[in-house]
Amino acid sequence: MANRRVLVKRRKAVRNIRKITKTMQLIATSRFQKAFKRAVDSKPYSEKLGELVNDLSRAAGSTDHPLMQTHDDADRSALIVITSTRGLCGGYNSNVLRTAIEHIDRQTDTGGGKSVDVTMVGTKGRNYFRFLKREMADQILDLGDTPRFDAIEPIANRLIERFEKGEISSVNVAFMQFISTSRQRAGVIQLLPLSSESNDDGETSTEGVGRQAEYEFSPEPEQLLGDLLPASVRMRLFQCFNDAVVSEQVSRMVAMKAATDAAGEMITALTQQYNRARQSHITMELLDIIGGAAAIE
Repeated sequence: MANRRVLVKRRKAVRNIRKITKTMQLIATSRFQKAFKRAVDSKPYSEKLGELVNDLSRAAGSTDHPLMQTHDDADRSALIVITSTRGLCGGYNSNVLRTAIEHIDRQTDTGGGKSVDVTMVGTKGRNYFRFLKREMADQILDLGDTPRFDAIEPIANRLIERFEKGEISSVNVAFMQFISTSRQRAGVIQLLPLSSESNDDGETSTEGVGRQAEYEFSPEPEQLLGDLLPASVRMRLFQCFNDAVVSEQVSRMVAMKAATDAAGEMITALTQQYNRARQSHITMELLDIIGGAAAIE
C-alpha cells in the first residue's frame, strides 16, 4: 500500500498542474477568439480580390504577366513552413512538419531533383529541422502571436522578386488550414505561379462559371493586373498566417482541456488510493489496540 504522505504530495502536485492547464486553456480560448475575428475579417477582402483578378484575367484574355509564367528550367523551388513558437498545442506542429517534409522529399525525388529553399517560421519548426540536420534558407522567429500584414509583406516581396528573376520555379506554403473549429488540416498550397483557375486550397474553382461581369476598365486590364497580382500573392500569404494562428490556438485549447480532464481523473484515482490507505491504517491501529487489550486480560 502506498504511503499516505506520498499520495497527498502527488495529489497536491496534480492539483497545481490542473490549475495551470485550466488557466492556459482559458488564455488559448481568449486568443482564439481574437485570431478567429482577424481571420474572418480579412477573408472577404482576400476572396473579393481573387474574384477581381479572375475577372480581369478573363477580360484581358491571354496574359504574359511574370507571376503567371512557369519556370521549369529553374532547379530550385521555395517553401514557407508556418509552425508555432510555443508548444503545448498537441499534434499541431508535428502534422505541419510531416506535411512539409513529404512535400520536400517529393520535390527532391520526383520533381527532377529540384532543391527546396525552406523559409521556416517559428522556433518549433526551426528546432525540428536542426534536429534532422535539414537545411533552411531563412528563419523567421519574431512575428509574435498576431502577425501583421506589414511583417508578412517583405517575405512575399522577396519571393516574388526571386520568382520574377527565374531563380525559383514555384513558391508553396505548408501550414495548418483552418476549416472550422472542429476541423483543421495540414496542407501545402501553391502561391506562385498564379493560376486564375485555382482557389486558396489549390483546387479548381467553378465559382463564376457562366457569369460574365461587365466592367469598364481604366487603365487597361493588363495594367491593373500588374498591380493586383502581386497584391493577391501578399494577401493570400497573409491569410495563410491568419489560418495558422487560429489553428494553433484551437489545438492548444483542445490539448489543455484534455490535460485538465486527465488531471481531474488522476486526482480522483489518487483520492481513492489515499482513502484506501487511510482505512487500512485505521484498521491496523484498531487491531493493535484490540490485540493489546486481549493480552492484558
